[in-house]
Amino acid sequence: MDARKLCTCKDTACPNHPVNHDQGCTLCIAKNRQQGEIPACFFNEVGRPEGMKDYFYRDFAQCVMLKEQQQ
Repeated sequence: MDARKLCTCKDTACPNHPVNHDQGCTLCIAKNRQQGEIPACFFNEVGRPEGMKDYFYRDFAQCVMLKEQQQ
């Protein structure tokens, strides 16, 4: 699977984005794990509310709960 086509992150300037190297999602996931965050592609999947600025686990949980409430 080609991570460059799979990735939904819009921050292509990030050195960890799959378009900037040949290691797929590995660098992004490693960076996010080290910082206690979740990759942007997960937020993109559930819908990230405007104004949310962090990518921590609690922020992702909040996005999931908001999506559940909207359904």
